Amino acid sequence: MDREILSGGMTTVVRIGRTVRRPVRAWSEAVQWLLAGLAAAQVRGVPRWHGVDDEGREVLDFLPGEAGGAYGGPETALVSAAKLLRRVHDATAGLPDKTSRPWQLAAVEPVEVVCHGDFAPYNCVFRDGETTGVFDFDTAHPGPRSWDLAYAVYRFAGLSTVAGYEPADQAARARLFLDSYGRTRGERLDVVDALVPRLLALVHFMRTGAANGDPNFARHIEEGHADLYLRDADHITAHRELWDRVVVGHRVPANRP
Repeated sequence: MDREILSGGMTTVVRIGRTVRRPVRAWSEAVQWLLAGLAAAQVRGVPRWHGVDDEGREVLDFLPGEAGGAYGGPETALVSAAKLLRRVHDATAGLPDKTSRPWQLAAVEPVEVVCHGDFAPYNCVFRDGETTGVFDFDTAHPGPRSWDLAYAVYRFAGLSTVAGYEPADQAARARLFLDSYGRTRGERLDVVDALVPRLLALVHFMRTGAANGDPNFARHIEEGHADLYLRDADHITAHRELWDRVVVGHRVPANRP
């Protein structure tokens, strides 16, 4: 069989033929339950779980296609990514006992769906400019749709200061993503409201992990990732009027908390 060590993740992942082998983690049971629910709902573009191999590793489908980068992508990728995330969310909305599972991350209220937790181009695969699949559900956790969408928009719309898009283009791309997902005006406002809290929560998660001895998070902080997220939070705050006008579609009162 073809064998390849896949790069870019927090653990050693090996592709063997049409499968991916990865270590079992404390939250693997919850992810397995989630993937089983998505399979039962016939959601295409997510890996199926096939048990544990002789070396004690999880066995999942290898999703063919090209992996994405940190930010952005063509508009066709944004549209198809938003629709894929909508299918994942819709399939998890009715799953029972979401909050009783041993997720890596705590639930975020109000719980509506199981969030992917890291829905970004680097966790998706693409073919001919279309987003065809999403993998790495390690940070999945119960929460509101807007929480998951905030991070997806940050990554796919390229709201970062290093993504290479002008603010007007960022706003247009964010609106395209949310329209493709099917958000109403009020629901788009919920996502815009969640952008900065979502980045600050990520910084807190990284710092907590580093303080608890996780070398990956310590390395990421040393490389400046946390500082970048804080600068991007400031960037998003500085252009709030633009997001309200273009992404939400109306002007929000200045005294809105």
